[in-house]
Amino acid sequence: MAKKVVATLKTGAGRDFVKVIKMTKSPKSGSYSFKEMIVHNDHVKDFFANK
Repeated sequence: MAKKVVATLKTGAGRDFVKVIKMTKSPKSGSYSFKEMIVHNDHVKDFFANK
């Protein structure tokens, strides 16, 4: 089922989107967490600029 989703993202308008992963460190415990999101190519810098 995952192969269908990936295949549909690579055709047509799906090329305009990208999967981004952001790593953040917790100030309280010092552990790291990851935030994954699929965003439009134009909004990648905005995703990484937000804290």
